[in-house]
Amino acid sequence: MSKAKSAASEAETEPAAAGAGEILREPAEAKYAEELAWLRSVDGDARPASWRLSPRLVRVFVLGSSPSDRLEREIRPKFFGDPGTVERAIVTLASDRGLLLIGDPGTGKSWLAELLAAAVCGDSTRVVQGTAGTTEDHVKYSWNVAMVIAAGQSRESLIPSPIMTAMQGGLMGRFEELTRCSSDVQDALISILSEKYVSIPELKGDDVVFARPGFNIIATANARDRGVNELSSALKRRFNFVQIPVVTDKKTEREIVLFRTKELLARNRFEVETPPALLDILLQTFADLREAAASATSEDDRLESALSTAEQIGVLEDAILHGRFFGDGSLAPGVLARSLVGTLVRRIPEDVSILNKFWHAGVAKRAKKEGGPWDPFEAAGKDALEGMR
Repeated sequence: MSKAKSAASEAETEPAAAGAGEILREPAEAKYAEELAWLRSVDGDARPASWRLSPRLVRVFVLGSSPSDRLEREIRPKFFGDPGTVERAIVTLASDRGLLLIGDPGTGKSWLAELLAAAVCGDSTRVVQGTAGTTEDHVKYSWNVAMVIAAGQSRESLIPSPIMTAMQGGLMGRFEELTRCSSDVQDALISILSEKYVSIPELKGDDVVFARPGFNIIATANARDRGVNELSSALKRRFNFVQIPVVTDKKTEREIVLFRTKELLARNRFEVETPPALLDILLQTFADLREAAASATSEDDRLESALSTAEQIGVLEDAILHGRFFGDGSLAPGVLARSLVGTLVRRIPEDVSILNKFWHAGVAKRAKKEGGPWDPFEAAGKDALEGMR
């Protein structure tokens, strides 16, 4: 056989590479493009300036439809939370104030911000990620150095920030983890939120970028980071604060975990049925861990993990993938226990000690009472913790 034929045969047996047009994670406006287009086609309500959907159908897109909406097709919920919280967020975006979603880690602040931007303006990608290294340039603009050296500063050599791009397009700009940024960066938002323009003093003549109708900012802040970089009073006045609470209702939490896990696993193009009994074990273990953390007398007796719904999703996804790649394809209690321990232990030996006490008391008690899959779950968790000592 010739080398050419041999190479061709090998190519035929190799799995097809990912298509050039495929991306790892689609933004909400691409993922739900067909649904958004349909909602727009049936939307007869009044809309704020430049909005693609009316506030009522933005709510339907985020929270799902009900019989009272009188729609010809069902819209599945994408965010599971208090409807009043979502409604207040939508109303804020139609007002002159920015929206600040604040809550504990893993409460879905960023996901809600993405859904709102996708529904309102069809573009959720104008995002600034706040960190200790974020500068004022990330909020306003910077310069193409090569073009400046060649021809001087001009509109052509200016590099607009995602926020400035949102201003120019009448879109929703997003600012993640606002309180992780320094006061200088936070203060750069004050004039944008109040004056709705950005001055460019380096230019002569065409030196102001004005916001177009429809522009607003959706920011998020971690409730645990309030002491990192406090917002100034001036900036606070320009935001409406909307608190995103931790989900404590088991039914709602179950829906969130199943919904998000299914979406994440879809990236690997397979589905695994989650046994209800094992999902109950996961939810109950996290509920017991939160109760133990609430009753702890000091921070030293609490896990570093926030014990959020997002972490439950991570545990379940990890366990399902492990079973799929290295097991018989099903979700097993022992794998779930090892995934939970691996996810929650971040400090050694502190978290190991805290979780070990919890396992020998709480989990062992439930295993003795409930039996069934609790028994291998308890045993595997003990083995995993013992291996970390």
